[in-house]
Amino acid sequence: MHGLYLLWWVQEKHVPVAVVAALLAAGDLAITALEIPTGWLADRFGHRISLIAGAITQAAAMVLCWLGEGVVGLLSAILLVALGDTLRSGADQALLYRSCLALEREADFQRIESRSRSLQLVALVAFILTGGAIVDRWGFAAGWIAEAAVSVVGVVIALAMVEPPPGVRSTGGVDASLEDARSARLSSLNLDVFLTLIAPAALLGATAGAMAFVAQTSGETNPGRMTMLVAVITLAEAMGAAVAARLAPSVRSQMVLVGLGAVVAVAGLALPAWFVPAVVALSWLQGIVEPLRAAAIQRVAADHVRARAASVASACDKAAATIALVVAGALPRRR
Repeated sequence: MHGLYLLWWVQEKHVPVAVVAALLAAGDLAITALEIPTGWLADRFGHRISLIAGAITQAAAMVLCWLGEGVVGLLSAILLVALGDTLRSGADQALLYRSCLALEREADFQRIESRSRSLQLVALVAFILTGGAIVDRWGFAAGWIAEAAVSVVGVVIALAMVEPPPGVRSTGGVDASLEDARSARLSSLNLDVFLTLIAPAALLGATAGAMAFVAQTSGETNPGRMTMLVAVITLAEAMGAAVAARLAPSVRSQMVLVGLGAVVAVAGLALPAWFVPAVVALSWLQGIVEPLRAAAIQRVAADHVRARAASVASACDKAAATIALVVAGALPRRR
């Protein structure tokens, strides 16, 4: 149902586009507020436990997205999705990085993160196409049943994960005291850290998300065309993530990619014929930047702040996305 939920709420539930945008922005605000507390819980009680709790919450949220009625039902579902997302956000990267450390494969983290993200997005494309076919043939109810079933599979996968032993230090030649100093610097979110490690990717992601929202809610659409559009956007992000496996996670490379994204966004907004290609290109750039940032953050974070460090980045992503989404919801649509 990825992408089709907009059609579900706007066309089937008859919620105005501006209201949907405002409620999605409320969900982003909830994620922003919950990111750091849930990151602390993950670091305190275990990253695996946090992933399990998030997967269970996500499954419940999908059922509520289907059965909820009106603005209240939609808002409740969105807030539950926000809780599930934040319980998993940060904990997944922290668990992967700690696993790499435990296996003495720290240098492989970025490659694994990039390729796993790419594979996840490719799988998502397959699910998007399958979901669109299900909705076309059997209706939205069948699509939501399938979505809930996939969420239950996610719970099973989370239960199968293993928590690495605590206290494993970096094997990349970084002195322990220097590592602790860097993690303290990161967790305090100094201005230079914000401007170099976190903000660029947040701005790029917010721009890509807002323009994708406009593309999905403009003109006459049906489930088939919507599914194809979302599939292409998602596939572009997957291709970007695959490219990220071959790049160094330097601040300079991220800045260059963000600058290129700004040029693409301006071109798409100025030239209507280029709007959809610009959305696809921005998704590709977003796919490259996010694994680079994840690797850069984890390499300067100690075990006790790994999830929180990633959660700070996610909170900034959502704060930027909230503003961008409200603006996107208020923009006039092509008919």
